[in-house]
Amino acid sequence: MTLNASEQRYSRPDVPRDDRPIRVGSLLFTLVQPRPGHEVAFNRWYERDHFYAGCMIGAHQFAGSRYVATRDCKALRYGTDNPGDIDRTSGAYLAVYWVLDGAHDDWNRWGVDQVNNLHAGQRMFAERDHIHTGLYRYLAEYNAPGSSMPVELALDRHYGGVIAALGQLAPSVTNDDVRAFHAGRPCPSDVMLLADPVPMLADRPGDVPASEGVHVLQLFFSIEDPRSVWDRYRTLGADFAAAGLGTISFASPFLSTIPGTDTYTDQL
Repeated sequence: MTLNASEQRYSRPDVPRDDRPIRVGSLLFTLVQPRPGHEVAFNRWYERDHFYAGCMIGAHQFAGSRYVATRDCKALRYGTDNPGDIDRTSGAYLAVYWVLDGAHDDWNRWGVDQVNNLHAGQRMFAERDHIHTGLYRYLAEYNAPGSSMPVELALDRHYGGVIAALGQLAPSVTNDDVRAFHAGRPCPSDVMLLADPVPMLADRPGDVPASEGVHVLQLFFSIEDPRSVWDRYRTLGADFAAAGLGTISFASPFLSTIPGTDTYTDQL
């Protein structure tokens, strides 16, 4: 019997990116802090309304997931204290969304129009602050030894959590230099995404700060509770600097949220 294209493609676990019909092209990374006394309501609003109405119902957006940094997660954070860096005491809830390769512009236009409409319809949540919200372009992915997990599935797998790290690049350092850095070291998580920022539309809501500039996002998906394996990531900042790439301005573990519950809202 002759195998068709799909049978041939998926007879192996590690389908190369160029042969994947569904692949990440860009992503939304949004880190938010609910204001004191509004933690429970924020969590419920975001998971029951905004996760879907603001993002998941949009065309070309095919996956999303939410994570939370408790007080003990925040206590593990590190990074430089340069102006413009994230306040490491803030940013409790992280949401990440995948956008199909080649569809970023159409999705971005829909996303801004949709959120502006939600503002007009009083379906937003005023008692929260954007700590770091940005759009990013896929640059590369890496796997732990023995893992063939495609990054496209990472948001649908209920990992123990994620580790997010922002690297501010030194002058003359390129994305290729960062790719080579990660390719030359074992990946500490099941799968890891490397991405760089892309411009946001000027008519986005006024409470969403720009997150452009010369930096990279490194997002590690951890099978284990990331707090329990934090030693794997503790030296990333020193290694990044020693390689001449620049500085890690923010590194933090986040736990996967438990949808439909108020778990962790009293631990922020």
